[in-house]
Amino acid sequence: MTEHDTFEFRGDWSGQVVATAIHTGNRIRADLTDKMALPDDVRFREEDPFTDLIGARIPARVVVHTSRFEVDLNRPRDGAVYRSPDEAWGLDIWRDPPLDAPAVEKSLETYDAFYEELATRFDALAARGPFLVFDVHSYNHRRDGADEPEAPLEENPEVNVGTGSLNRDRFGSVVDAFTDALKAQDCAGLDVETNHLDVRENIRFKGANLARWTHERYPDTAVVLALEFKKTFMDEWTGEPDRHRIDRLAEALAATVPAVERALAALR
Repeated sequence: MTEHDTFEFRGDWSGQVVATAIHTGNRIRADLTDKMALPDDVRFREEDPFTDLIGARIPARVVVHTSRFEVDLNRPRDGAVYRSPDEAWGLDIWRDPPLDAPAVEKSLETYDAFYEELATRFDALAARGPFLVFDVHSYNHRRDGADEPEAPLEENPEVNVGTGSLNRDRFGSVVDAFTDALKAQDCAGLDVETNHLDVRENIRFKGANLARWTHERYPDTAVVLALEFKKTFMDEWTGEPDRHRIDRLAEALAATVPAVERALAALR
């Protein structure tokens, strides 16, 4: 395990499947705490808590402890630190915006260290052949309020598979193998007739910087699936997790590994 104050590379990296949880972190470094105007509960709601647990049964894992509001590793470097509300969905993050240059540069040191280590790890995977990354995120579906109806199911799948930067001509078989395998899991999904998960591709999200960076660096070997799990595994307003449901989702995700490994092997 490689440890860092802001991120960790965990587990057994001898295989070709990795899970990342780059928005699961909630830590803010001390010199930013007094500068932050965003209430803790709002910040937590906009992070991706417990996504590290959804990916916990994948042998090789990347877990980021730092909040996306300190540095967002899923954005290009020049936009990785939210300086103003315009860069953060209208949220007032800093008491005296924009954030001063020294604070921004310190956050970008984390960004650079993360991608340097990620490159080292992924270089080794690519040298062995095709590899897959489950880029695990989550999204809110009750934004109108705790007591208001949830967002329409037609536009909000329980699992959104983002493949916007993926070469589907080359890697479509891997995407299909994963999607079919996840749909097949008996996971107490929202489909009460089948008990399966509602898994659809590029409905709400298509993936962002981590996927693009990886696909550009390893165009012939990397398959990044940006997985957005709807927050049916927690109360997005109170922050209370449903531990049983998280564990079921972790089981379901891990159960897809044999299918994607076979699809990866067929690409060789």
